[in-house]
Amino acid sequence: MNKKSIYIFLISMIFLWGSFVVVSLFSDPMGFISYLGFANSNSGTALSWALALLIVVLYCLSAAKLSEVKYHMFKMDKLKVVAILAAVFAGIMEEVIYRKWIMDYLDSHDFSVIVQVILSGLAFGIIHLLWGIKNKKAGVNAFISTSLLGFALAIVYLVSERSLAPCIVAHFMITALIEPGLLVAAKNDKIGYW
Repeated sequence: MNKKSIYIFLISMIFLWGSFVVVSLFSDPMGFISYLGFANSNSGTALSWALALLIVVLYCLSAAKLSEVKYHMFKMDKLKVVAILAAVFAGIMEEVIYRKWIMDYLDSHDFSVIVQVILSGLAFGIIHLLWGIKNKKAGVNAFISTSLLGFALAIVYLVSERSLAPCIVAHFMITALIEPGLLVAAKNDKIGYW
């Protein structure tokens, strides 16, 4: 994966997730913002916001063990700008799918919160196996780390009384901070099993 392919990947993500977000936003702006938990009384609890912040810090510290992630974490360049835009849409759409849709569906069918957390986290991890297209080790690493992140965000979703707002903000911050470096590390084949 060369630098051009990193941009293509991020821009594809922007168009894929962004088109759904833009259409939803323009169709019913207040309804969509409320659905996400940003415009109603259920924007999460203080505990859910504190947990979300803790998850951001711990996940980013863990990812910063890769030198590429550490180098790109706070570096503002074209790659970071594109990654931030991608992070906005990925943070919204992945939280809608893996927290709201999956967990609320399971809840409506009387599955326990433990099953909701496990299935939400595993589904989130499985989609990130795509990192293994070029490198099997990177895929395994992505599955494990994003499953753990998915479990953690599922717990935040429950603690927030099913508001997506803290989950979306945490997801956005993590993606914006570590994604450019992760993509460069993947390009340089520096992501191992752990």
